[in-house]
Amino acid sequence: MGRRPRFTTPLTIARDAFVRYVVRPLDVFSPKVRFLIAFTFLVVVTALLLFTNYFSGYSENYKEGEVVKATVISPTDITGVDLGETGRKRAAARESARPIFNFDSTRGETSARSFRAAWEDLRKQTESRGTAAPTWTGEGGAAVARTIIAHRFDPATLDQLSALIREIGDAYIYTDNDANRLKEEIVLVDVKNPTGQMIMPAPQTRMTPLSSAQRNLEVRIRDLRGWSQEEKTALASAIAPLIKPNVVLDQTMTATSREAEASKVPQMEISLKRNQVVAREGDKVTPVMLAQLEAIKNSGHAGRPWRRFTGLLFLVTALYWAAWKFTEHRSTAAGLSLSKDRAFALVASAILVETVLMRVGFTFGDSVALQMHPPFNDPTIWNFSIPFASAALLVAMLVDAQLAFMTGLVTSLFAGLLAQSGMQKASYAMVSCAVAIYGISRYRERQSVTLAGLLVGGANALMALALIAYSEQAFVLNTVLLALGCGITGGLLTSVFTAGGLPINESLFGILTDVKLLELSNADLPVLGQLALRAPGTNQHSHAVGQLAEEASRAVGANPLLARIGALYHDIGKLAAPDYFVENQQGDNPHDRLKPSQSAKIITSHVTYGVRLGKEIGLPKKIADVIPQHHGTRTLHFFLRKAQSQAKPGETVDDKDFRYPGPKPQFKEAAILMLADSCEAAARSLARPDPENIRTIVVRIVDAILSDGQLDECDLSLRELTTIRETIIHSLVAIYHARIDYPGFNPLPLTDAPAEAGTDGEERGVSYSKTSEIPINKSVEVEDEGVTRKAAQR
Repeated sequence: MGRRPRFTTPLTIARDAFVRYVVRPLDVFSPKVRFLIAFTFLVVVTALLLFTNYFSGYSENYKEGEVVKATVISPTDITGVDLGETGRKRAAARESARPIFNFDSTRGETSARSFRAAWEDLRKQTESRGTAAPTWTGEGGAAVARTIIAHRFDPATLDQLSALIREIGDAYIYTDNDANRLKEEIVLVDVKNPTGQMIMPAPQTRMTPLSSAQRNLEVRIRDLRGWSQEEKTALASAIAPLIKPNVVLDQTMTATSREAEASKVPQMEISLKRNQVVAREGDKVTPVMLAQLEAIKNSGHAGRPWRRFTGLLFLVTALYWAAWKFTEHRSTAAGLSLSKDRAFALVASAILVETVLMRVGFTFGDSVALQMHPPFNDPTIWNFSIPFASAALLVAMLVDAQLAFMTGLVTSLFAGLLAQSGMQKASYAMVSCAVAIYGISRYRERQSVTLAGLLVGGANALMALALIAYSEQAFVLNTVLLALGCGITGGLLTSVFTAGGLPINESLFGILTDVKLLELSNADLPVLGQLALRAPGTNQHSHAVGQLAEEASRAVGANPLLARIGALYHDIGKLAAPDYFVENQQGDNPHDRLKPSQSAKIITSHVTYGVRLGKEIGLPKKIADVIPQHHGTRTLHFFLRKAQSQAKPGETVDDKDFRYPGPKPQFKEAAILMLADSCEAAARSLARPDPENIRTIVVRIVDAILSDGQLDECDLSLRELTTIRETIIHSLVAIYHARIDYPGFNPLPLTDAPAEAGTDGEERGVSYSKTSEIPINKSVEVEDEGVTRKAAQR
């Protein structure tokens, strides 16, 4: 027989080795610390996945006057600053602030003194005999010097010109560039007395631009008497540059004043409520709408991100803690096939992977929507294609519906945290999960996943239409078709991801699904083929026990498929020496030639060899556990008594050599298999298996097993034990029911001696007319091997 591992693939072996290598550093910690480390890692990773939504809010960019592509709804209560309106109001405040001008009241006198100084300097140069050609130090050059020298430095002329300069220079003169600023009120500050500020309304009507003042000067000069035209031109060129603006804009003070006025304008706030419609598809973008859209866009970036992340951590921790406590309760109250730690690891890993799928799905939906035109540019519709129910369906098929519902509840809440329309997406995800969980029965065939996906797709399509109606979107044909298509796609993707995750999680968490059990029942598997070929009696016995165990398990709510498949493998250890077991013997009993201790060792070794063989071929743990547990710790009393009777005086016989290694049955299916195994073997030994004899022998076996304490470590109740007993009796009566006699083929009449054939004509080997004659020891082991053929014929 090929002993190559059959049920453990090289990929599984490599994966297990990798997992052991990864978790090896954690072996230094206690189990509680390891759990806390894993729990913390789970919470942080999930929170980070959910927190990415903090940076991925509404991202559409509009300009005023454009048409809104899709209806925009506020995802939450938003209170923000209307930066645009605030900026406009502050700009208006700046513009309304009065400009500040500085007024120099001494400008005319300063200009007059400057002219007089140049006049006196020229006079001194002329009076000095050392100066050959006097130079005019002011504006105008040599022509001015000649003109003034020609008038002999007349003091009256100097006074006249100085007065003219003061008269024109003392007026309010401003530069022509400031004309627009002087149309409104201004603040006029005297530079000689800065505290003395004056608000001047309509200043332009009371002031003179520089160009006008200079033209006025030229007119006044042309009106002077006693000056030639050439002299007047030279004189104007000297005096005109002295006329300068004495009203000058103070840019620094003006800017400060404007900012002060702008700072008095409070920030304009925007207040949006959750689910408030900001813009509908087809609306034109207005300034107010732009501000609201900007507030939605900035809502993910404003505030205190670390405070938000801390709150998210607490929220995720609370949800995972609730899932842990629910899993702990379920594993204690309902007797799950997984330990509470493994069950929670399955639930938590499914939720984590589902969160990754949702994160990717929302991002992908938003990206696709941005590339589309109405009505295909609505990301909320594209998000209907996300497989929200994958995690719940996976847990439902691997464990049970209650844990799956908890998984669906948590993933739905996470979907609400990720989506902009949180409540709507959470409701959509919850309905999708509920249909996936309760829309199918047990996981007995691979197409169950496909069927679940189709059911989820149909429910998704209906929910998509309901949410479109709820959000008051228009029922456009393209929108409806897109929503239906995305909903159905979400169901199909649910089946795809679930189908991909089932074998991985089956192997990773050691879960024995019904599909895996059905695969183990394949008669073409090497170990079952060898059992049928080399130990046909054991093979037939295993099938019969499987039938009894399946019916009994179904009656008490245990796993009937696990019981039947466990029965197929419970005696594979007999392949080591099939001829030493009575069901495979043909006349001669080899135990007649062996010592009792040798016979006991051979018989009990079929358990230890079966365990080793199951490990070698990679038999799932739940099936492998049936092999040692179906015999428990019972003793081969007949061989023990035979050894004691053959012992020499003073020789001690150790009863441990005649006891099965155990352990006792740890779960219902193993206990049922123990009862079915003993009852089937005993019923097979009956020469007359009528209902009365079957009931007598089954009651005897059940009572003896219970009295021997073999059922102390499993969770069978007395009521369940009674149900199991009655079911086995009913099944055995159905198997060994009386058949009609065919003329000419009637069996020989039975005597009180053991017969070779039963009333139904089946050949049984050694059989017993009375139930009391069947070799059942105190541990309720049918030890046919311990009875010699000669003894059986007496």
